[in-house]
Amino acid sequence: MVEINVTYTGKLHCQAEHKPSGQIVNTDASEDSHGKGETFSPTDLAAASLGASLLTVMATTAEERKIDITGTTCRVEKHMSADRPRRIIKLVAEINFSPGIPLAKRGLLEAVAVHCPIAKSLKPDIEFDLRMHFPDGQDITFDSHTEATVN
Repeated sequence: MVEINVTYTGKLHCQAEHKPSGQIVNTDASEDSHGKGETFSPTDLAAASLGASLLTVMATTAEERKIDITGTTCRVEKHMSADRPRRIIKLVAEINFSPGIPLAKRGLLEAVAVHCPIAKSLKPDIEFDLRMHFPDGQDITFDSHTEATVN
């Protein structure tokens, strides 16, 4: 269990404190929700959490197997509904791997990624697409409606 305390500070801003570390994250409502978009919105943090979770679970597995994925990046697209209530309807995560990932270990990294805690916590009506790109040109694509494809 981890305690996180969130305080509404006014003008559609909140401050979240990670109790164990004392680290602070500030949020603002997005411009389309009457905020100024001055920092992450709560739904932006959900998308950022997905990207960080994907990279963290793959890094944990990679380190256990002496594979260095340092420099690997994840770009996340967050798509919101146009109707009310506003909600995330689709998340697209695009992982660009650093050089040197052995071909034989890529399937393992994919399997770990699609089972990351955030991806597994998404409601079934949130579409999730995962695209993995390797420097040698191999691409692996997974979406929540089909099996993975390798190009």
